[in-house]
Amino acid sequence: MPNEFTWRIESLEDLPPWDWPKGAHDAILQALRDRKRPVKERTLAAHLGGEIVVMDDVLAEALLEIFMSREEPEEIRAAAAISFGPALQLAWEDGFEDPGSVPISEAMYDRIRAALRQVHDDTGAPKEVRRRALEAAVRAEDEWLFDAARAAYKTGDREWVLTALFAMGHMDGFDREILDALRSKEEEIQREAIIAAGSREIDGAWGVVSGLVARRGSPKPILLAAIPAAASIRPEEVYELLDPLRDSKDSEIREAVEDALALASEDHGWDEDDDDEEDEGE
Repeated sequence: MPNEFTWRIESLEDLPPWDWPKGAHDAILQALRDRKRPVKERTLAAHLGGEIVVMDDVLAEALLEIFMSREEPEEIRAAAAISFGPALQLAWEDGFEDPGSVPISEAMYDRIRAALRQVHDDTGAPKEVRRRALEAAVRAEDEWLFDAARAAYKTGDREWVLTALFAMGHMDGFDREILDALRSKEEEIQREAIIAAGSREIDGAWGVVSGLVARRGSPKPILLAAIPAAASIRPEEVYELLDPLRDSKDSEIREAVEDALALASEDHGWDEDDDDEEDEGE
């Protein structure tokens, strides 16, 4: 039978962060600091530590120590890197105008950003850790990230290309690369390109993205990425495109369609009920 501590860590994974018990922060911190704990458990703790409800300078310090340590297992270091992302993005968007709304201090924010760049640039560091460092770093814009994303894409290495496309989805200036990747025969690369195209609202991607939505037989992961992307790219046209999928037998697809239509309605200012009434009047 698992001990109480293990149960608490595992139970957090099954709960939305806002429902976590009061001791969640300390349980995660303890797991991160205890190198005798199983790697799987500490990796989970590193992932959980990125949630805004528990993140603070103390937890960030523990994650930073793990991330920078060559003695730590690769998977824990990679998880620690990714966990910096939400706090970095919130701090970047807020600009520390309201420090109380950002879970980390400005000094910690600067330390994390410097550490991510240092490890990314270290060619002797594990590939997975360097990739995750770039993926986390793009949550807060910086000049070096543009060259890093471009270089990663140009490697042609499948894993680095996936990381590059993720990064490009957070930055302007990469429409050409994203459009090129949309036509990839590698499903994961195409999926990441679809997400990036939606994030950057690239109108030139509409033909491919809408075609994937309309085509029967599109792989489900591709379809689930294309549905929200289409709503972001052309919200004014997406109702007609997505309407046939509202009655899909797959609940995930139905949910994705409803979420996308709600987003399009909010962005474009039309009311789904109006479309329904027009259909009934025809």
